[in-house]
Amino acid sequence: MSATSRIKYEGSLRTTAIHLQSNNQISTDAPIDNQGNGALFSPTDLAATSLGSCMLTVMGIAARDRHIPFENVECSVTKIMASGPRRISELHVQVEIDHKWTIDQKEIMEHIALTCPVANSLHPSIKQMVTFNYSE
Repeated sequence: MSATSRIKYEGSLRTTAIHLQSNNQISTDAPIDNQGNGALFSPTDLAATSLGSCMLTVMGIAARDRHIPFENVECSVTKIMASGPRRISELHVQVEIDHKWTIDQKEIMEHIALTCPVANSLHPSIKQMVTFNYSE
């Protein structure tokens, strides 16, 4: 099995990660509340953001396969940190859907989002609060 990424410590609490398949790069910075500058995503920001990104990705796959309209769908993620030990304690996701889906479509798509691979991979102690907002 080959590696997914390679991460280098750049100094000053920053890292650069390279996605080995595509050569795309992302950089992280420690957050202000943990001795950093907060100038870039922090590692925990990326973990939180991965949840929203994964939800939209699997919903997009399901929408495409089921011919459900899926343009103009966005989400925002709020990360809540705890201490002792320092960790993510809650993730609040607001999914904004600019479509008039049927009740069946809503149930299917919401279930798919709530059971995405990242949601299923997070520790059960991390509260995942997900709200779906429809413009109707």
